[in-house]
Amino acid sequence: MAVRQFTPRGMLQPTPYHHVAVGTGSRHVHVSGQVARDADGAPVAPGDLAGQVAHALRNTALGLAGAGASFADVLRLTFYVTRWRPELIGPFMAGVQGVADEVGLSLPMPPASLIGVDFLFEPDVLVEVEATALLD
Repeated sequence: MAVRQFTPRGMLQPTPYHHVAVGTGSRHVHVSGQVARDADGAPVAPGDLAGQVAHALRNTALGLAGAGASFADVLRLTFYVTRWRPELIGPFMAGVQGVADEVGLSLPMPPASLIGVDFLFEPDVLVEVEATALLD
């Protein structure tokens, strides 16, 4: 396996992600920010944070698969969420947990950051997901 994820003793636990990932491969895969849009560009789950998180992760899985990778190869995830407030963690995690098995995303997730932003490229986009993977 090209990626080993873990949380060392003494670091905050439990968290929905591992704190550390070590990659040993030589081929990098970067999946650009994925949003809740279908292949034709139509919005998916308008106004529904959990639904948009789930679909953005589905699109991320498609991007990874296109490069011969999967979430098992992911070193890092970055989530950008519009108008973030701490009380949104429930719907956010519901979206992650609701699609994790479907897309092969293990929980806890790879090291991840959730960054609150005022807005993304269109007003109905609530979340964007970026992934970095490493393959042998």
